[in-house]
Amino acid sequence: MEGPDTAAPPAAVRPPHPRSAADAAGAPDPLGTLDVRICRDPDEFAALAPEWTRLHRSCPRATPFQSHAWLHSWWLSYGRRGRLRVVLVRRGGSGGSEEGRREGELVGAVALMRTYRPLPALVPLGGAITDYSDVLIAPGTAGAGTEADADPGEDRADRADRADRTGDGARRGDPVAAALVRGMRRAARGGVVDLREVPAGAAAERVYALWPGPKRRLADSECLELPGGPMTGLIARVGSSRGQRIRAHLRKIDASGIEEHDVPAADVPAAIGTILRLHTAQWEGRGVTPEHLRPRFAAHLGRACARMTESGEARLTEFRIGGEVVAANLTVLSPTLAGGYLYGADFAALHSAKVDLNTLLMRHGARLTTAGDRPVLSMMRGAEPHKAHWRPLSVPNSRLLLGTRRALPSLLARRALTAARVRLREVRRRRRR
Repeated sequence: MEGPDTAAPPAAVRPPHPRSAADAAGAPDPLGTLDVRICRDPDEFAALAPEWTRLHRSCPRATPFQSHAWLHSWWLSYGRRGRLRVVLVRRGGSGGSEEGRREGELVGAVALMRTYRPLPALVPLGGAITDYSDVLIAPGTAGAGTEADADPGEDRADRADRADRTGDGARRGDPVAAALVRGMRRAARGGVVDLREVPAGAAAERVYALWPGPKRRLADSECLELPGGPMTGLIARVGSSRGQRIRAHLRKIDASGIEEHDVPAADVPAAIGTILRLHTAQWEGRGVTPEHLRPRFAAHLGRACARMTESGEARLTEFRIGGEVVAANLTVLSPTLAGGYLYGADFAALHSAKVDLNTLLMRHGARLTTAGDRPVLSMMRGAEPHKAHWRPLSVPNSRLLLGTRRALPSLLARRALTAARVRLREVRRRRRR
């Protein structure tokens, strides 16, 4: 498993040492209330778990992928020694000697790391296995007219457009976002900050709006969403003919005797092995994602999802017939969404029992949104044909490139490389037709 030798889980770490483990990232806020610092020590990052969790839970639009459990576990599996850069914004701390220093409240944070391929950049922790990336900004820290005070009913695309038009007024009225900008610029050391998979309306758009140097917004992955609520609402979207087929599938599922079992947190690491075994078998010969076969991926999911299950941010469900697991589904949860992250199934067993997997998983997701009053059932990234049957909404993520004048050539090169890859994928897609 790839990872730094010094990393350790939160329960086994030493207390943080602010002066020795973090760097000052510029002078304190002009109002004397904000302190911006850069954490480079994996042990200190691990020890941030309690206050990071408080900040994460206070952010209504943050996704489960910004939880400390997900980010720190990812670092243990994928991080490299010396590359960690976590920007922290605190409010209300006190100065003085190290012994008498009092840490302020954590009101802003973003977990980043340095990379050097294909070009040097600062990127979010989570990498390619993370569907949504964002920064954390505590609510109530922005002035009027900023994203935190936006109309909840505002269209997500409109929020993104408004973020691009925000200027100096937002900098004065959005001090935590401005503090994150200062910290990220310091951490990047004149290089490019490359924020992948940023959902529309994310707090990272406030950072983008305030960024003083060259910046570019590119299209990233397409995500598909359905409104949360009972299964009857999803059936109503698809029309009468397909709706009749779905109802027939539901009757067969009920007749099959299939049972749902929510895996408790203590058993999640072992159950991750089961879901990955089923996932690998179902994709055999059809191009399984290579990363899903690697031990570091299994180790990450086992660690992260055990903690996330305990905190209510994930649900690993096994579907059993006669005591045998025939399917499993991993869902990530937040107050605003339930998202199907990974599933695996024994298609032969399901076919024998006349169980339609797509309908089974959609009913499970609908129940999770209904039980938690979550407004969104997310199908996450990808526009696979089986998702289209439900007539979901397309909500594309953005890629935010942030640089300095000195880093402009690197930023433009990264944009050109991205465009070339998009064209190559399109050529390959056309050839497969």
